[in-house]
Amino acid sequence: MEMAPHRRSFLQAFGSAGILAGLVGGGLLRPGQALAVDFNRAAFDARSAADALRLIGATAAETSADIVLKTPEIAENGAAVPIEVISNIPGTTRLSVLVDKNPFPLALQFNFAPPAVARFQARLKMGESSRLRIVASAGGKHYTVFREVKVTAGGCG
Repeated sequence: MEMAPHRRSFLQAFGSAGILAGLVGGGLLRPGQALAVDFNRAAFDARSAADALRLIGATAAETSADIVLKTPEIAENGAAVPIEVISNIPGTTRLSVLVDKNPFPLALQFNFAPPAVARFQARLKMGESSRLRIVASAGGKHYTVFREVKVTAGGCG
């Protein structure tokens, strides 16, 4: 007689949970502490792109063709503007995304370990048409790329 697939999945999951509980209970496996990276709250609270750039230390960022920004030129819905960012700058440790005309311009910031590929995809809220700015940090220097994005229906209001 063959066991029903739902019953088999339940027994496998229950057995795995039982083994895990036994290891934790026996002290052989202890839950660890997950630590988040401290972030620069003041930069995210900045009301202008110039202030946000100053607070992340990137006021003198130089333009670089090694940062790839993929986003539509015209976004139909400002509530979910898709972006993809790839930094081909060796040793990139941080990517920051600023939307110049948003109430709080610093929208996203990702930190990367040195051997990691600095790449991500996200969806941004944009209240209106604006310049989108990516800042890459590598080797103590800052690099940037810009792109104008036209929004037909705002997403921040």
